[in-house]
Amino acid sequence: MTRRDLILLLGGAMTAGRALGAQQKAMPVIGFLGNASPGPFAPFVAALHQGLSETGYVEGQNLATEYRWAEGRYDRLPAMAADLVDRKVELIATSADASALAAKNATSTIPIVFVIGSDPVEIGLVVSFARPGGNLTGISIMTGELMLKRLELLSDLVPQAHVIALLVNPNNASNERMMKLVQEAGPAKGVQVRVLKAGVESDIDVAFTKLTQLQASALLVGSDPFLFSRREQLVALAARHAVPAIYEWREFAAAGGLISYGTSLADMYRQAGTYVGRVLAGTKPADLPVQRPAKFELVVNLNTAKALGLTVPPSILARADEVIE
Repeated sequence: MTRRDLILLLGGAMTAGRALGAQQKAMPVIGFLGNASPGPFAPFVAALHQGLSETGYVEGQNLATEYRWAEGRYDRLPAMAADLVDRKVELIATSADASALAAKNATSTIPIVFVIGSDPVEIGLVVSFARPGGNLTGISIMTGELMLKRLELLSDLVPQAHVIALLVNPNNASNERMMKLVQEAGPAKGVQVRVLKAGVESDIDVAFTKLTQLQASALLVGSDPFLFSRREQLVALAARHAVPAIYEWREFAAAGGLISYGTSLADMYRQAGTYVGRVLAGTKPADLPVQRPAKFELVVNLNTAKALGLTVPPSILARADEVIE
């Protein structure tokens, strides 16, 4: 090999190396900011990436993701959001109200796609549903309004209940409106709603002890990522205390919970994934209207009803999307 050939060969290798480096750098990196733990949320992260794949983005091929999990410690979220901003991710996807607010406070330029339970206008994330403005958009599940429907279902299922307990996470600021809505609606159903709070795992056991002391005949479990991550514990305690309980997600009923009514969480994350893909492709968050669910699922676990000695009214069974026997 001549000296000229060697120089050409080395030059080509350097050019290829630079091209490879450019390709690696070109792969977008997004951040995922989660309120809870990765294990219980694995199906919904998978749904997010399903939505991304529908827009042409596949993790490990032309997309990378950096995950941050608060493990139920919502006070960690601001630092985690700031870390993702420091790492200059292309976009931040968030899993609930607290993480969306933390991301919004951390950046006004990096796009943010959220899945939240509250009204995003009311909590200051966007200007309007149709025209979000700024750097945020996403999916709003509107859990407050759905809690009223769950209160109605629980009252129909346990008509003798005069005291119903509402379990919430005190670390979730968006619960204030939900508590107010449910407590104001209680008298019309002939029930008194008493609030129980659980922000860490040990609080849940204490809450069930207090539930017995209150002589509550039924339990309404609030919408919250931490409470969702503790669904096995909640379902087991409801069975141990023989208390009829209603939940938001079908995953509770599938785990042995009595009844659930809400949206498909997996579908919400899939929709969020398509929004992430569209933003990565160049669409501005301000041009993507905030989406609301159009489909709701009512799931009844007849095995649990039998264990509790409950007869599920035919009116509820007729409306059920799924009956577990």
